[in-house]
Formats: sequence, C-alpha cells, structure tokens
Amino acid sequence: MKTSRSRFADVRGVRYHLREWGGEGAPKLFMLHGWMDVSASFQFVVDALAHEWHVIAPDWRGFGRSGWWGDGYWFPDYLADLDAILRMVEPDAPVRLVGHSMGGNVACMYAGVRPSRVARVVALDAFGLVDRAADEAPGRYEKWLNELAGPATFRDYADFDALAQRLQRDNPRLPAERARWLAGHLGERVGCEGGTVVRLAGDPAHRRVNPVLYRRAEAEACWRRATAPVMWVEPADPALRRHLGVGDEAHDAARDCFRALSVVTLEGAGHNLHHEQPEALARIIEPFLLSQ
Repeated sequence: MKTSRSRFADVRGVRYHLREWGGEGAPKLFMLHGWMDVSASFQFVVDALAHEWHVIAPDWRGFGRSGWWGDGYWFPDYLADLDAILRMVEPDAPVRLVGHSMGGNVACMYAGVRPSRVARVVALDAFGLVDRAADEAPGRYEKWLNELAGPATFRDYADFDALAQRLQRDNPRLPAERARWLAGHLGERVGCEGGTVVRLAGDPAHRRVNPVLYRRAEAEACWRRATAPVMWVEPADPALRRHLGVGDEAHDAARDCFRALSVVTLEGAGHNLHHEQPEALARIIEPFLLSQ
C-alpha cells in the first residue's frame, strides 16, 4: 500500500484531519468521501493510480479523525469547508475533485457555485437525492426535535473483526481483507463498562434526521452553472439510486444539466465501487483527470 500521512488544520473553527498521499511537487488531486465514511477509504484507488499525484483527502467534519460540531451537520457546511481547504492548500489554480456519494454531490455542486475554481470533477455514484415536497416539512421537523431530546449513539462491536463482518454483510462484494483494513479506519476502540468496544469513528449526531428538505431543483441549478468537464462513474446496477427514489427520468434530467458530461458504467460493482473495483476505477478516471 502507498503510505499516507496526516495533518490537522483549523477549518472554520473545526479541527480537520487531512490525509495525504504522494509528494508536494506532484499534481494535486482532492478526494472527498461519502456519508458515514472516512478519507482512508480511497486507499485502494490511490494504490491503483499509475501517475504520481499529491492526493489530499479530508475527513469531513464529524467523521473519522476530524472534530465534531454541535447537534447537527448541514450540507452547505461541506461546501464551505471545501472552499476553505482549497484556499489553504491550493489558493490559485483550478482543482481536480474526485468525490464518492455525498462527496461527489459536494464536488458537483461546488463546480457550479465556484466554476472558476474547478478544473475537472469525477463523481462516483453521486446522483443527488429524491426531491421532497414542502408538506413533508412539519413531520420532518417534529422527528428532528424528538431525536434532539435524546443522545445519538452508534452501535457497539466486540472488536474490529466484528465491524469488518458487518461491512461485508452490508456489501457482499467487499473482500474480507479489504473489510478488515477498512474496519481499522472506520472504527475506533473506546472504553465502556466492563472493558472496551469498537464504534464507528465520528459523531453519532450524523444519524439524526436532517430537518432541511432536499430541493433537487436547487442542485440542478448549481449543476447547470458548472463549466468544468464532469465524469459520472456509476455501477451497472442502479438499485441504490432507484431504492432511494431517484428514478430514471430525474436521473436523465440531472445528466442534462452538465455542459460537459461523460458517463461511464462500471461492471461488478455496487455503490462502493471505490472499494470493490479500485483498479478498474483508477484506469477509468486517471486519463480523464490528466486530460487538458
């Protein structure tokens, strides 16, 4: 495995963990993880990249080794955190962004909000969310208030092997060796009555419902403003997208928003295609990222 290193920086009042691979002089590549994930999960793709890169991957606020933030986490904060990180690490040149799931949605929206700051975007199974009707708001706010009344918690695991087994149950395509490695980064050992357990590394407040309804039209407006070339890499099986309610019509409309979009379908992978097919994924995305 290629060796990574860690550094910590203040990002808008949060102690952020940035994981980096490669030398300072190499072209920079920013990798943005998804919800309930951590920066280390890009290790398998980084290992498969043939070119020399300086990869910079943050743990989003409240995930992994980054600091926590109050009772809630709001999507616009990820845009603002990315903006602050780029000002700190790459203040002038347009950047290359690779994002998975939530991280891919951050990257695609940022490309429209700050079009001059983005050179290229790779979005890994990042298709937005289903649009929500306004009449859902009262019930959503009520559920959020109810959840705030009690502590948010993560499930306990006896050890890292138990967490790895859970990862494989959730994703049968994930090889056991990779599951064990990921468990060591996704989880942390914590003390409890009677000894220690393993829990997910991060703030359990992420498990609370978000009271702010998703407005797909707002995302589409941002996507339409993006000028950078964008590559969507999707698993051949659209099961997750359809399960979450994003139908083919909405998906096609999203694709039409981008001025320069290429779509690649990856066989033999599900939602976590960067875990399941990292070598094939690297072969797909690297020529695109190196294009002028």
